[in-house]
Amino acid sequence: MLRFVVLRVLWTVPTLFVVSLVSFWIIQSPPGEFQGAAFRLPHGPFFRQYLHWISRLLQGDLGYSFAWHMPVRRLLESRLPLTVVISLAAVFLTYAIGVPLGVLSAVRRHSLWDYLLTFVGSVGLGIPNFVLALLLMHAMYISFGTIPGGVFSPAMVEAPWSLARMLDLIQHLWIPIVVVGVTQVCAVMRTMRANLLDELPKDYVAAAQARGLPRQRLIWRYPARVAMNPLLSTAGWVLAAVVSGEALVAIVLGLPTVGTLLLQALMRQDTYLAGSLVMLLAVLVVLGTLLSDILLAYLDPRIRL
Repeated sequence: MLRFVVLRVLWTVPTLFVVSLVSFWIIQSPPGEFQGAAFRLPHGPFFRQYLHWISRLLQGDLGYSFAWHMPVRRLLESRLPLTVVISLAAVFLTYAIGVPLGVLSAVRRHSLWDYLLTFVGSVGLGIPNFVLALLLMHAMYISFGTIPGGVFSPAMVEAPWSLARMLDLIQHLWIPIVVVGVTQVCAVMRTMRANLLDELPKDYVAAAQARGLPRQRLIWRYPARVAMNPLLSTAGWVLAAVVSGEALVAIVLGLPTVGTLLLQALMRQDTYLAGSLVMLLAVLVVLGTLLSDILLAYLDPRIRL
């Protein structure tokens, strides 16, 4: 197991190098440059500009945002915490709800529960996140006469941290967490259902039943663990998809997150800001994939071989 983990960690180094090259090429590809920029990448060959950018990035200097007129690091420090909270909560919601519902749908195949969950999963995958955000905002306005938006209520924006301010934050965050997570929940549920239906007819499940194991314990101990392999193998993509996919939701709800910042940086060709954010998403994918590989090796010893 230790050898497996060490090899996976070593593979992340060349992967991040290639990702950084591709990221820098993407942000440098569009013609033109930010108008009025007081600080630009040095002119010259591509690799000269890349080395200048990556060397400063490794030193913790993320550059200067031309559009916001402040260091990129300050922008990220102000927006990253909220993005992390929403993203981690949405990922937790994805697996905590999607996996059990997928198991329930598979175990009770062709039942009312199965048809209901399949229908809900199809609708959840078909509705765009920003449309769901608009529908929830409309429902909140009809029910309570207020339109949820931003992170705090107007009276709590400048207030010091207290229990009341924390509760106000929670009241504003549940909508983006639900909206961002609902698509992933539906995807995980449908994937778990399909994988478990493939595992239930196999011989090792029949052998475990012959030993007299309780059905619920049997399902979670054997076929459910195997059925989760494809879900864990793509866990690294989920976090990055949540972070990048909440941009439109954040715009609709008026949330100061990294997603809206990335969209604005790409539209304005704010080189250092766009490059830092693209690299951030790439690092999330690589680290998430590393974590998913370790979890796979732990749950399924065959992966180590």
